[in-house]
Amino acid sequence: MRYRTGFKSTVRSLLVCALASLSLLLVTACGASAPAATAKPADVLPANTGPSAADLGGGSPTAFAKVFTDATAGSKARAASAYADAAKPRPAGQKLKVGFIFVGSQADLGYNQAAYEGSQWLERAQPDVQVLRAENIPETAEVQRVAEQMITQGASIIFATSYGYSGPIKQIASKYPGVVFLHQGDLETRENYGAFFGNIWQLEYAAGQVAGKMTKTNKLGFIAAFPIPQTLLNVNAYHLGARSVNPKVETTFVLTSDWCDPAKQTTAVRTMVDSGIDVFTEHQDCTKTIVEAAERSPNTFVTGYHQDASSAAPRAWLTGAAWNWGPIYSQLVGEIKAGTYKTSVIFGGLDAGFVKLAPLGKSVPPEVQAATLATVEGLRNGTIKPFTGPLKDQKGAVRITSGVVPPDAELQTIDWLLEGITGSLK
Repeated sequence: MRYRTGFKSTVRSLLVCALASLSLLLVTACGASAPAATAKPADVLPANTGPSAADLGGGSPTAFAKVFTDATAGSKARAASAYADAAKPRPAGQKLKVGFIFVGSQADLGYNQAAYEGSQWLERAQPDVQVLRAENIPETAEVQRVAEQMITQGASIIFATSYGYSGPIKQIASKYPGVVFLHQGDLETRENYGAFFGNIWQLEYAAGQVAGKMTKTNKLGFIAAFPIPQTLLNVNAYHLGARSVNPKVETTFVLTSDWCDPAKQTTAVRTMVDSGIDVFTEHQDCTKTIVEAAERSPNTFVTGYHQDASSAAPRAWLTGAAWNWGPIYSQLVGEIKAGTYKTSVIFGGLDAGFVKLAPLGKSVPPEVQAATLATVEGLRNGTIKPFTGPLKDQKGAVRITSGVVPPDAELQTIDWLLEGITGSLK
């Protein structure tokens, strides 16, 4: 995830000028020769907008719909029909243009690729939509320029998929009152600026259980970019999962201060392996380097993040936490077209199919696989609540009192590490 509350990457800032001229790559998914689909009336959703249980990775279509219904009911914003250009009728044959902006490569085997594949899912689900894409766009004013270029090209919905885009995009939202801006990870809204995200920490807990069962040294490693709340929530969930099946587990938490730096990732893996860590995972945008490093290191394993990266480590892969963006993107676009969307902060978990478990690896014994799938179902139906207190932080202070289960909104603001996790927040 990209949950960076006020956090700025010095490296990104220094490189923005050099990147600006090289990184922008705007492409359309449909070529000029592709036949235009017949436009549908703005108040009619495509017949295939509603995802199936298979589309939701085993999640409930009813729970999925309820997430959006509840968000609309709880929003004080005006309906999109009152202002959104995308909710207005279009001439026959004219497609609705939707822009997607990515902070990294759409082939990073991680965060950006998961979002890119979600945008492809949207195109398949709604043939009257044309997607504009830009990749490798820094979390600076550059994202404003790219968004405005897309709007000039006719985009009336913009998905800003990196958390660091939140500030710059909010600064220009009022300049384009007919455009709906949708941010992946923010906790704030504006008149035409909404946000959404998923409780992927649930699957970090499940992956942690696999790691706890598979480790021989009782040492796990977690390679992160920045000590942002979503990262801390994920490592805490991973550690809780591991300790729920192996109380002897210790987790080492290290920071690279970059969302995608293969050299730093390689160094982190090497250091961990040298210290006896035999299972590691990550909260990085690009995961390929870390997953492949696990494959090359004998007697080590890896759990993934963002999406299925098992092809990069046939031996070392255990499982992973993956996003399921396609149905979410399609639902949001469909509601905006229908005019029913109201800006809000939308969160969903396993029950609604916002996230899913990546495939279990061949190295995972059948009994561990069965236990993991049972855990996923327990998280999905709410019978397993990992963050039930009492829970203490690294310094021994009680952070969640006995019997308390914090709501999602509180979990998303975690700024501490659990006892048993070695590492600094700096």
